[in-house]
Amino acid sequence: MRNTTVTTRRSFLGQAGAGGLALVSGSAWATPTVELPLPGGPRERALTTAFPQKATMILQRTRPPLLETPFEVFDRGVFTPNDQFYVRWHWAVIPTEIDVASFRLSVSGHVDKPLSLSLEDIVDGMPRVELAAVNQCSGNSRGFSQPSVPGAQWANGAMGNAKWMGVSLKDVLDRAGVKPGALQVRFAGLDQPVVDGAPKFMKSLSLDHARDGEVMIAYAMNGEQLPLLNGFPLRLVVPGWYSTYWVKMLDRIEVLDTPDENFWTRNAYLIPDTPGADMTPGQAGVKMVPINRMVPRSFVTSLKDGATLKAAVPTVVRGIAFGGSTGVGAVDISLDDGATWRPTTLGRDEGKYSFRQWQTEIAPAAGSVSLMVRCTSSDGLSQPKAMNWNPSGFMHNAIETLHLTAA
Repeated sequence: MRNTTVTTRRSFLGQAGAGGLALVSGSAWATPTVELPLPGGPRERALTTAFPQKATMILQRTRPPLLETPFEVFDRGVFTPNDQFYVRWHWAVIPTEIDVASFRLSVSGHVDKPLSLSLEDIVDGMPRVELAAVNQCSGNSRGFSQPSVPGAQWANGAMGNAKWMGVSLKDVLDRAGVKPGALQVRFAGLDQPVVDGAPKFMKSLSLDHARDGEVMIAYAMNGEQLPLLNGFPLRLVVPGWYSTYWVKMLDRIEVLDTPDENFWTRNAYLIPDTPGADMTPGQAGVKMVPINRMVPRSFVTSLKDGATLKAAVPTVVRGIAFGGSTGVGAVDISLDDGATWRPTTLGRDEGKYSFRQWQTEIAPAAGSVSLMVRCTSSDGLSQPKAMNWNPSGFMHNAIETLHLTAA
């Protein structure tokens, strides 16, 4: 398990700064590549170290930056290192310099007292909260969709887990004083559309959700300030929900007394209102709703598909799981294509929204082995065997299968 350094609020303010960082330093296209098991391609992508505050990442796009975490990183512990935490932006106009002294977070709209909060007001002037939570792109694993769908062709690396430090959104809203009749809270950041007239990226939560005491405004992750590309100086953390709601470089909060009709709430990030967000390609008349809670997932991290094991010799198998919007109840494995299952041993519980490690031993007889892993959340929801399909490639959580050989 990766240790994190405890950062005090004072020391955080002392180190805060992101002045003059180029989003791409040097050539973004590196010589090394990584093979991808995506059925519709691409078969490989470049690896890059050209982005600020980032180590080796899988490069999808430079503008806006789309960087995927190499999957072997997830075998090193439940907390994803900041320098290999995935990156996904919607618009390419992203500040490369933040003046921490002049930065302000505004709170306006249907409130008694509009606020303009400095970083010092937030970091030193409000109670600190900490929470471990998985941040996962809605389209994580989209590249496995069959038939394929448009959008970033992620493998399984558009996710990460961190211990977030910040302040409760409820505390901020209570300081502003929410007026009776408020319905939603809308969030926006410093990124801007590339062309005039394009919709600024904004997302909303219901007032009850925004004030549930778990949604937070983070200024640090894993004991360090947020990297620029992961939302410095502030980002919203919405535990258990997909990352489209985790607005980066947060600088504006609006309390609304009417339903939010902006493009990114009304038209984007919609899923079928069906079990598992599943539908048939070409199916018409399906009711669509905004994506929301995550669903359980589990992965083998210590073995790769196609690996060869020694027959009848015990081999340690380990991985990670998360329960989605609740905790991990159990992680089971199968060596016979799902005909029978047996439990694994769960590692330390870092909280219901966190990755949780699991481990077991297998000693299969000689021959082909289909190793499957399945997470059941603490509220009884299990991963399905078949992958869902929808036009956006959202909410994939099918049981992972590794095809191994014991010899």
